[in-house]
Amino acid sequence: MNSDSDLQIAGDILEVPHLLQPAREHPATVAEFVGLARTIAADRSQWAHLVQYDATSRWYHRLRTGPGYEVWLLSWVPGQGSGLHDHGRSSGVLTLLEGELTERTERGTRALGAGAQRVFAPGYVHEVVNDSLEPAVSLHIYYPGLTEMPMHAARCAASVAPDAAEDVVTA
Repeated sequence: MNSDSDLQIAGDILEVPHLLQPAREHPATVAEFVGLARTIAADRSQWAHLVQYDATSRWYHRLRTGPGYEVWLLSWVPGQGSGLHDHGRSSGVLTLLEGELTERTERGTRALGAGAQRVFAPGYVHEVVNDSLEPAVSLHIYYPGLTEMPMHAARCAASVAPDAAEDVVTA
């Protein structure tokens, strides 16, 4: 959140039920996509039975699609990572369902525990890695649906587009 703003929200607006609108069949705003991710995360019956672990590469499964968006389930065994990348023209919500992941950007390194959420805009460059000793499972929502994932040279400083807003949401 911009510290120069006259308006700041104390706490998590998504935790205040009377401020939430009834869930739509298909999300259209960032808050609704965050809410969709939280709803899926809370209902293990939608995803837990699908999770697989692959020692050779990250495992992924498209969980659902809707008008203009996709929901992906990923698993990460210790040591697996995404490489430094962005998501092309897609914005997204990353929600950690189980375990721990580390996110690296030009702004620094952030540890993500179960329940943590990251919201990002097009042009946001990051790397996600499982630096822990246990597997992790994450949920990713992309809007519009993910059509490209450009990789960036690992030795170059990650550049974040000036208007590529990012936020951390914790449960």
